[in-house]
Amino acid sequence: MAGAREGVLKESGGLRLILPKCEKGLGAVISRPDSHDLIDGVRVAPVQIWPDDRGFFLEAARLGRELASGFGSRSTQVSVAVSYRGTTKAFHYHMLQTDLWIPCHGMLQVALADLRDGSPTFGRRNTLYVGTLRPWQVLIPPGVAHGYKVIGDASAMLVYLTDRHYDPSDEGRLPYNSRDLAYDWETQRK
Repeated sequence: MAGAREGVLKESGGLRLILPKCEKGLGAVISRPDSHDLIDGVRVAPVQIWPDDRGFFLEAARLGRELASGFGSRSTQVSVAVSYRGTTKAFHYHMLQTDLWIPCHGMLQVALADLRDGSPTFGRRNTLYVGTLRPWQVLIPPGVAHGYKVIGDASAMLVYLTDRHYDPSDEGRLPYNSRDLAYDWETQRK
């Protein structure tokens, strides 16, 4: 459910971020890359995996093509984060930077929240379960808060590309348990 507007978080270069007031929950759980419930500008694409008797090969991205199409002409950075079972890293957002996440090992519960004033999906939250069992790339535009929790019994490895070099002044943070975002990190029992 989209949230009501709270205070201005940050404003820069024509982008104004507002902290929405959301009801507790996960938002829309995304189970298809072409879901109509995706936050505006977020894109998802399957990653091809080639397994054999030695392990597997995964092509993370091709710069200038597919979800990384805008990354070829700008300076980029490729980073890797390994997080242990049960770790939650959330929330942060960027004013300029676009992220392309490729979970390569383990499973992540990815949480996204649209903070962009004027966005058609302002206040919407998405949950994606991605990794070994669902190999997807996730493109996260500026102004969309993002974070993840490692789920399952193993550590997780996240490879991510950015369309510019890391700049701490471009990043903002919210606590993982923000009362306003009200994202429910608890295991959902159905």
